[in-house]
Amino acid sequence: MVHFRSLPRLYLDIKISPTYLEFKIILESEPVMKLATNAFEHQRVWLAPLLSLLAGGALLGLSTNLAKIAGEAHLPPLTFLFWAILGATLILLTVAAFRRELPPVSARTLEYYAVSAVTGVAGSNLVFFSAVPHVGASFVALIISLPPLLTYIGALALSMERFQTVRATGVAAALAGASVLAAGKLSAPDADTFWILLALLGPVLLAIGNLYRTLRWPKGTSAGALAPGMLVAASLMLLTAGFLPGFALPLPTENSLSLALIALQSVVFAGMFLLLFLLQRTGGPVLLSLLGSVGAVVAVPVAIFLQGEAPPEGLLVGAGLIATGVALLTLGHTRREQSPPTDTKEVTNEYHHTRRHG
Repeated sequence: MVHFRSLPRLYLDIKISPTYLEFKIILESEPVMKLATNAFEHQRVWLAPLLSLLAGGALLGLSTNLAKIAGEAHLPPLTFLFWAILGATLILLTVAAFRRELPPVSARTLEYYAVSAVTGVAGSNLVFFSAVPHVGASFVALIISLPPLLTYIGALALSMERFQTVRATGVAAALAGASVLAAGKLSAPDADTFWILLALLGPVLLAIGNLYRTLRWPKGTSAGALAPGMLVAASLMLLTAGFLPGFALPLPTENSLSLALIALQSVVFAGMFLLLFLLQRTGGPVLLSLLGSVGAVVAVPVAIFLQGEAPPEGLLVGAGLIATGVALLTLGHTRREQSPPTDTKEVTNEYHHTRRHG
C-alpha cells in the first residue's frame, strides 16, 4: 500500500496484488461531514415529533368518538375504559418483551408509573369517558385542546420554559376560545353544569401529567418500556375502582358490538400511549400537549357529521381562537429550537474547538 497525505483527511490508497489493482481516493473531511450530519439530525429532530404528534392526535380523536359509541351501546365508562386499557397493556407488554425492553421495576419507576397513570390515563380518561354521554364528544374533543396552554403556564412557573410574547399571546387566545365554548355550553337550556365542570378537570390532569413525565423521566429508560409500565398501573387502579360500591367491571361477552369496541379501543390506546411517550421524549411537554388540538381536528367533524351531534354553541369563534392559540404556541416552539449551523466555517470552528477541549 502506498499512502500519501496531501490535504487534511485526504487519502490516496493504492493496493497491488497479483490478481488485481485497486485505486481509491478517500476524502474524509470531518467538518463537512459534521455539517451534513447536523443538517440531517436537525431534520430528524423536528420530523419525528411532528409525525408522532399527527398520528397520536388522530388516534386521540378516534378514541373520543369510540367512547361516544360505547355510551350509546350502554357500555359503562369504567367498564369500557378498564378492558380497553387492559387490552392495550397486553399489546404493549408483548411488544416490549419482543424488543427486550420490559418496564423496569424500582421505587423511582413505580412512582413514575403511578403518577403518570392517574394524570394521563385512569383519572383523565375516566373523566372524559364519563362526561361524553352528558356533554357530547365534540365538546370533550375541544376542551382536550386546552392542555397546551395549561402545560405552558406550568412550564413557565417551573422554569422549564422561558417567557415568549408569541407563546403567551397564544395562551391568552386559546383560553379565550375555551371560555367561549364553556360559556356557550353552560348557557344551553339543557346544560348539565356538573358534567361540564367535571369535563374541564380533565385537561388540568393531562397538563400535570405532561409536566411530571418530563421532570421525572427515569434516566436511561426508553419510551417503549415506560408506556406499558404506566398502563399496568392504570389497569390496577381501574380494577380497584371496580370494587367500589356502585361499580362493576363485567366483560360484556354477550354483546358482540361491545367486544368489538373494546378491541378497537385497545389497539387505539396502545398506539396512542406509545406515541405519547415518544413525543414526550423528542418534543417536550408543551409540544406533547398539542395532541388534544390535533385530536379535536379529527374528533369534532366525526362527531358532527358521522354521529349527528349538534355543533357546540360558539364553535366557530371558540375553535378559531383555540386554533390561533395553538398556532402561536407552535410558532414559539419552532423559534425556540436552535437551528443547525449552515456555514462550513462555523462547523469547522466548532470541530476544532471540540478537538482542543475534548
